[in-house]
Amino acid sequence: MNNELKAQGSSEKAISSLTKTLPPNLLVYFHSIESIGTKMFGHSIVRSSVLSFLAHKNPSAASVRSFTRTSNLAATNYLLKYEYIPDVLEKRGPYREAHIALAKKMIEENKCLSGGPTGKKDMEVPHGALFVFTDYDAAKQYAENDPYVANGIVTSWDIEEWNVVVQKED
Repeated sequence: MNNELKAQGSSEKAISSLTKTLPPNLLVYFHSIESIGTKMFGHSIVRSSVLSFLAHKNPSAASVRSFTRTSNLAATNYLLKYEYIPDVLEKRGPYREAHIALAKKMIEENKCLSGGPTGKKDMEVPHGALFVFTDYDAAKQYAENDPYVANGIVTSWDIEEWNVVVQKED
């Protein structure tokens, strides 16, 4: 089963869960907007927008998410953010190969989607790094096992949840 069909199946479950918690007046709005949106745009992304709007209007439904997968990103990903020491380029050498090998391993395991240094445009020295992970535990595991962290190249790290709302279609 392809990703879009899987996501549609989970979207149907989310709709079912959400509509059970909606008051009658919001349920009417949901069905009306969904019907009009599907006729106008012919795409279930309208459904995701409607569900998002209704979840904000009905706090008991806030934990229900819907997402139509159109590329490799999941509805929720986790951003691992690093801050580096100022002289990172001079000191990272002995640990760089293991740092990159760990990232590649997690990419092969589909736990990490991408990663790399961050800084100002045309940076000569990165001030940190950003990695996109598929789940929180994988991001934490990476940071806890990264030689850059263990050897003081990373001065601080943090994991943030990232909820994907829009993205490029395949």
